[in-house]
Amino acid sequence: MTFSKEDYKHLPEIADIENEQPIFWKNLEYNHQADLRFSLADIFDADARWQRFAPFIAKVFPETKADKGVIESPLIRIDEFQKKWNDEMDEALQVKGSLFLKADNLLPITGSIKSRGGIYEVLKFAEHIAMTKGDLTYRDNYAVLAEEKFMNIFAKYKVAVGSTGNLGLSVGIAAASFGFRTTVYMSHDAKDWKKDKLRANGVEVVEYDSDFSHAITEGRKCAQADPNTYFVDDESSTDLFLGYSVAALGIQKQLKDHNIVVDDKHPLVVYLPAGVGGSPSGVSFGLKQLFGDHVYPVFCEPTHVPSVTLGLITKQNSRICVEDFGLDGLTAADGLAVSRPSKIAGPIMRTLLFASATFEDKDIYRYLVRLEDTEHISVEPSATAGFCGLKALIANEVAMNTPKTTHIVWATGGSLMPDNEKIHNYQYGKTLG
Repeated sequence: MTFSKEDYKHLPEIADIENEQPIFWKNLEYNHQADLRFSLADIFDADARWQRFAPFIAKVFPETKADKGVIESPLIRIDEFQKKWNDEMDEALQVKGSLFLKADNLLPITGSIKSRGGIYEVLKFAEHIAMTKGDLTYRDNYAVLAEEKFMNIFAKYKVAVGSTGNLGLSVGIAAASFGFRTTVYMSHDAKDWKKDKLRANGVEVVEYDSDFSHAITEGRKCAQADPNTYFVDDESSTDLFLGYSVAALGIQKQLKDHNIVVDDKHPLVVYLPAGVGGSPSGVSFGLKQLFGDHVYPVFCEPTHVPSVTLGLITKQNSRICVEDFGLDGLTAADGLAVSRPSKIAGPIMRTLLFASATFEDKDIYRYLVRLEDTEHISVEPSATAGFCGLKALIANEVAMNTPKTTHIVWATGGSLMPDNEKIHNYQYGKTLG
């Protein structure tokens, strides 16, 4: 199917997108009837796999031992941040409900939301190999997978992935822990410290002076040439998607622990940074399965790379990329620098996404400073994208901002950043006021 951007000139948001102006787009198909390819049973299946692997994770990654190999992040009420926000904003833009940070920046092993999907897909592949080429059973203690006999089996296989950074970290570190030969194909957006950490874990890093779409295409080609190579495909992986979806089960329990009710009188709005769209779509799907019409997912993307938003607005989904509309795809939010959305995100989110907001890079640095100053929480610039969505929703959907509303901003990464990177980001944000 061929198309021209001229075909979409009639859509009111297109001019602003082409001019790299922030937009707030409300999805008119939200909560329409949908024929979803996954169900709650798929989430429970993924959760059961996480539980089976917990003994292995606790054994191989000492930082998870205290939590018995469970990979989860805290839900933090950020009252000081909210107070400063309300002090600085006009009445119309003040947050009237409860404000939380879902601190996936603190997820163990790789310090980002990609720990959920990336590690999960590696676990599933390792389980398959251990059962088909070894003697693992579902009732075994999976800590045995760290033993030499299984490591010798895993060493015959290779795991590969294309990434702008955090997915590569998660897949690379997890795969290396099993003894898989591992290669990460990285775009020009990837930070040097992420490449260095991968290499320190014995992972081969192949660098491209081009964007994510090129890196993943080249990685996919190399993997297809080797029958013993498993490729983690961020553009179409159902396993990544379901790994992310399990986060909803954790949120359900954490909201209960905070005495937060979610129902028709107490809406839950969740603000999720979006790159290729797999992780926010997986999380949103999980939340919608648990909370139904009472949860409202909002995606947040850079004005230079609004790939998922553009795919949904035009209904072209992964058939379209930001360059088709004259955008350069460049952003300081490296994890969001993906010019073409996943093949899963658009079809799944067509009826699950409440709204989408785009932002300028300078704003995520400003929120990074505010979060550090008020809550002493350090994150990557892209991890504050949700606050841009929060501001946009309050400005455009007054009825969604009530004292009974719960807002969750999803902080997607940052705890593994080197100190010099944290200092640089903070100081730069300070210059922006």
